[in-house]
Amino acid sequence: MYEIRFPHLGIVLKHVADGFSIGGFEIRFYGMVIALGFVLGYLLIAKEAKRTNQDPEMYLDYMLWLVIPAILGARIYYVIFSLSDYVKEGQSLKETLLGMINIRGGGLAIYGGVIAGIIVLLIFAKKRKVSVMLMLDTCSMGLLVGQILGRWGNFFNREAFGAYTDSLFAMAIPVDWFGGKNYLISTVNNGIITQDMIDHVLNVDGMEFIQVHPTFLYESLWNLCVLLIIFLYRRHKKFEGEMFAMYIWGYGLGRVWIEGLRTDSLMLPGVNFKASQLLAAVCVVAASIYIIYKRYQLKRDTSVAGE
Repeated sequence: MYEIRFPHLGIVLKHVADGFSIGGFEIRFYGMVIALGFVLGYLLIAKEAKRTNQDPEMYLDYMLWLVIPAILGARIYYVIFSLSDYVKEGQSLKETLLGMINIRGGGLAIYGGVIAGIIVLLIFAKKRKVSVMLMLDTCSMGLLVGQILGRWGNFFNREAFGAYTDSLFAMAIPVDWFGGKNYLISTVNNGIITQDMIDHVLNVDGMEFIQVHPTFLYESLWNLCVLLIIFLYRRHKKFEGEMFAMYIWGYGLGRVWIEGLRTDSLMLPGVNFKASQLLAAVCVVAASIYIIYKRYQLKRDTSVAGE
């Protein structure tokens, strides 16, 4: 177990493990955090469903439908943009496929899970004959809760961090966590560890650390702000789908910024551009157009009705 420091905030977290073992079976905090986010997210969804005179149990059914497709979607999205990590020369097809489905080895992307969740919701809503937009609105806050908590799984795994920084919120991770300084040097420019990190290694009481942007923290706090805005606004929404559009706009805007800081981003094949950053930008534009159009439509209909 290793400590994690936030040197400029004076915070030292000692003995931060990434999991524990019971009877030889390893349990990761990442999975526990995701499960907790799932449960708390549902509780908020159920409360919102009750407030809007919907059946909370319908959303429990939806969540049960969602579990496996969401995991598969998150994994498929990750693998698509990381094919070079799985398709290797001299490796058998069986080894390649096993690597692709080995979720315990890491590699889930939230966008893939969200896309899968929307597809499942479209099918579920049609089957239950309920409003798709109302369901999306109802689920938006619960989804944010899952994302707020889920990012702390990255904290325990010491992953999804950003480039070197010496800013107020800089997070220091022990070099030994990654296998030592020599190993880090050998992996420079592999998409995660940068030369800047190596050049600015921090030495504290004989222990070496790299200092990075805690992008998991940025995204968790950003999503908390988006959640609070939607929570306060929800009683004043003008049309079905507005809360979900606000989620897409708010989350996308934050992701455009945060993805620009990360060093482990999934890249578009053949071009030096971050896939999730581009998708986030598209989401911001699409949500903006949708909100503006719906508000214009409401204003026009109100004007016609008043004539």
